[in-house]
Amino acid sequence: MKAIVQDRYGPSDVLRVGEVEPPAAGDGEVLVRVQAASVNARDWHVMRGDPYVARVAFGLGAPKVRVRGTDFAGRVEAVGAGVTRFRPGDEVYGEVDAAFAEYVRVPAAGAVDRKPANVTFEQAAAVPLAGNTALMGLRDEAGVRPGQRVLVNGASGGVGTFAVQLAKAFGAHVTGVCSTRNVDLVRSLGADRVIDYTVADFVREGGPYDVVFDLVGNRSLAEFRRVLTPTGTLVLSGGGVSEGGSLFGPVGLITRGRVVSRFVRHRVRVLTAVPGRENLATLRELIESGAVTPVIDRTFTLGEAAEAVRYLEMDHARAKVVITV
Repeated sequence: MKAIVQDRYGPSDVLRVGEVEPPAAGDGEVLVRVQAASVNARDWHVMRGDPYVARVAFGLGAPKVRVRGTDFAGRVEAVGAGVTRFRPGDEVYGEVDAAFAEYVRVPAAGAVDRKPANVTFEQAAAVPLAGNTALMGLRDEAGVRPGQRVLVNGASGGVGTFAVQLAKAFGAHVTGVCSTRNVDLVRSLGADRVIDYTVADFVREGGPYDVVFDLVGNRSLAEFRRVLTPTGTLVLSGGGVSEGGSLFGPVGLITRGRVVSRFVRHRVRVLTAVPGRENLATLRELIESGAVTPVIDRTFTLGEAAEAVRYLEMDHARAKVVITV
């Protein structure tokens, strides 16, 4: 089958269309014919092995997993022994390694669920990693409640577009921070206030906020804490754009956050988003109810995957970038 593979770390030129052995559904697994996949910041981080400290997890000399991609949406092609949740022909979506390919093999008990019925495969593929990150950050780490004031730093990105909508669905007053060209987009997602960071500084105006959800990693902990209420919550979730050659990248801010959280009154949470079918089911229900709508910036073909990753990593993208397979 065709898949997007890489054999060394580097820029998007290291990604190529290759022929690899197609997977088969083993016991407790489903084989999915991929219709669409989406690009995440994780893809270019793994592609470049950046920040360098992350190569401990990615693979020291080259990526452990040769095929890129995580998010997918498609149809079940076959099921292994013991699988009762799915049947061939079912439309599904989820997270698994090696999603930039014609087929993926997924544990039936893992991060896979029925595709939301009211969206396309492309829209469904845009949801899993970004939607799950936003859901866990706001619901599980911050515990957002009706009436709270929430700031989303990086509101026009993949996670940010879901975060704005989810915070509104939870009953919060939402402020989104983005660039000039994305102000209308963030406002259309339901943000009560939008701050254009090219002309205003959210640290100096607005607030205080009960929750700050940071998806960029471009401000200090002191600046984030300055706009919080005395008992407010700061949720850190990576961020940063590709500048190349960094040792720690956003990991530095996250590490400082872990240390500071022990000594301050504010709740400082470092988000580790764990994929799971329960959260996919929650996201499906929110999408089918109309509370959340996946937003796509551009679509590329599988053969254009390197261009798709380049488009995302150089910070040109808004919302989600999707690959059709």
